[in-house]
Parts: sequence; C-alpha cells; structure tokens
Amino acid sequence: MLYNNFTEKLIDLQGVEVKNIETTDTSINIFLILKRKKHKCISCGCETDTVHDYRTQSVKDIPAFGKNVNIILRKRRYRCPTCGKRFAENNSFLPKYHRMTNRLSAFVIDLLRSERSFTSVAKVVDLSVTTVTRIFDIVSHPELKLPQVLAIDEFKGNTDNEKYQCILTDPVNKKVLDILPERYNHYLTSYFRKLPAKERQGVHFFVSDMWKIYADTASVWFKNATQIVDKYHWIRQAIWAFENVRKQEQKKFSKSHRRYFKNSRKLLIKRFDHLSDEQKQQVNVMLYTSPTLSRAHWYKEKFLQILDCTNREDAKQMMNDWILSASNCGIPQFEKCSATMQRWYTGILNSFMVPYTNGFTEGCNNKIKVLKRNAYGYRNFKRFRSRILHMFSHQNAI
Repeated sequence: MLYNNFTEKLIDLQGVEVKNIETTDTSINIFLILKRKKHKCISCGCETDTVHDYRTQSVKDIPAFGKNVNIILRKRRYRCPTCGKRFAENNSFLPKYHRMTNRLSAFVIDLLRSERSFTSVAKVVDLSVTTVTRIFDIVSHPELKLPQVLAIDEFKGNTDNEKYQCILTDPVNKKVLDILPERYNHYLTSYFRKLPAKERQGVHFFVSDMWKIYADTASVWFKNATQIVDKYHWIRQAIWAFENVRKQEQKKFSKSHRRYFKNSRKLLIKRFDHLSDEQKQQVNVMLYTSPTLSRAHWYKEKFLQILDCTNREDAKQMMNDWILSASNCGIPQFEKCSATMQRWYTGILNSFMVPYTNGFTEGCNNKIKVLKRNAYGYRNFKRFRSRILHMFSHQNAI
C-alpha cells in the first residue's frame, strides 16, 4: 500500500489505484483503476454503486523519463437499480470520447508556445501531426483592444498567396495585438473601420515605418494620434545613400582596392567620433582616395549628429540645415535622401518627442521568421495567425 501511495503521487492523478507498471525500451505502461464510489444516475439522479461491467482502455499521457507513457485504464459502467440506466463512471483526467489525458492536451498546447513545428511536437508526445493540429485548433484568442501606443509593421509570411502579412503590437506593454493577412489600403481600411470609434480615438501615438499606406491609415482612422516614423527606418536612409556612393566609387578602383573598401565598409559606416585613433587613420586614408566618397562621408556624419538632439526643436533646426545642404550637394544619392526626409519630415521629428520605436515589433518579426522556417512555411493564414498569437500569448497574460 505504501508503494502504491508513492506511485499515485508520482503520476499525480487523484482517486486512482495503481495495479501494475510495465516498462519497455520506449514506453511505460501504467495499469490503474478508479476507486469505486457511489455515482448519481445521469437519468433519474438516484445514487448507485452497482457495477454493470468493466472494459479496458489505453490512454496516452505526458512522456516521462524519456519514454512514452500509456495509462491502461480499467473503466467501470454503473447501472441504476431504479431506472436501469447504464452510464460510465466520472473521470477527472479523461474527457468523454477522448484517448488522451487532459494534461497531455495542455502539454501539447504549451509546447506550441515555442517556435516548434507541429511535426516536432508530434514526435515529442508520440501523436500524429493531425492530432496535434486538431488539439491546437481549439485555442482561441481574446478580442483586440487598442492601446494608447499602436505600432504596425509587415513581415514576409508568404501565406494564402500574399507575400507580406501585417503585425499590430503594443510596444509599451510588449504585446502582440493581431496579425493581418495583408498590408494594403483596402484591407486596413475595412479592418480599422470595424473597430469602435472610441477605441480608435484612444490611440495617442501611431508608430510605423516609411510605408505610405500606414501613414494614410493613421491620418484617416487615428486622427487623434501623433504619427511617429521609427528611428531605425529613417536613419538607414542616410546609411543606404552613403553605401550606394561607396559601391559606386569603389568600382573605379583596382580589384585589391575594391576588396579593401568592401571589407572596411563597417568602419566607413560607423560614426567617426566612435572610432579609435588607428581606425580614424584608416578611414582618412580611404576617404583621401575619393573626393566624392569624402563628401558623402561628411554628409553622413552630419546626418548622424542629429541623433544627439534631445528634443524636437533642436532636431528640427539640424534637420532643416541638413536637408537644405544635402538637396544641392551634387551627390544624387543624398539629394534623393534629402527629398525622403522632406516627405517624412513631421513623423521623423515626432520620434524625438517620445521613446517609442518599432524595436519590439521587429523582434517579433524575427521570432515569426524562425517559426516559419521551422515549419517550412504555412499555407493556412488562419492557423499561422493563431500560432503567432499563441506564441506571444504568455506576454499578453502578464
């Protein structure tokens, strides 16, 4: 009896008697029976402990000790002496018509919070992929509630014949709010139109990259919100401009010089003030070989100095000076960059007012890419969306 009590505690099932345990190289079979007790008839409500018959059922449980676990359950059917109704005994760990325990289903759902594929989870719990998918499909998610700070971005999902899907996040509370099947104006319009106007009016800041449709969406559906262009996206415009100049200029050099410039691109991109004395000397030698590259480097450095501003007014003054200077610099790449800064002028300056960025959203996109790669892609957008929301649901519960 003492042995049975410890075994029952180990398997963590209430109201059972363990009759035997058999082990093989790959599995553990636990033979058990529920403790006999009175049951109420499901038809007339009278109490009975009269057993009609027994039958044995094999039930899958959570793997343990590196082996698959099967519960061999000897089930009773009771008979009501009053009305003659026959019914199965109550079972707290095995739902009706199921062949796996409640905790195995919960275990599968918990494993799917990671970037694992359905196939890898199925191998861990010794179930078919279809069964794992069917378990997951019962997962539901709460309705969307818009936060005060709303961030939007796209990622390459390649689902339902759409190359890009769209993600909505709360960057302050680190929550993924929803996944949309596409990023185009007609869908965003129909999606946000369905949301209550009171919720949309409660959004104070709208963070996005430099995709015009996002800005148009914010202007129409979030009129009370301040539009913010993510810093990473507008800063890299100047970096791209400088890189294009470097690539253009290094084509004029010999093969060895081209290779040297290519391998030293990180030194050229990095802010000059952050370089060591030796690195500064290397950069000066490279800039000396090309006057155009030297001028482009100067404009890049002046642009990055804007990041040192701590308020909107100082940033506005420095941005105005840079745009005016770059627009007539004679370097096509930076002239184009200055025109881009002019188009997104307000959103860029607003990014100096608050600390909100799309950093959290970009991190979510990286995790989504891992999920997609592990699964070799998703065809069903509904299930893809559910996987993503479930993967970040532990953050939403905090």
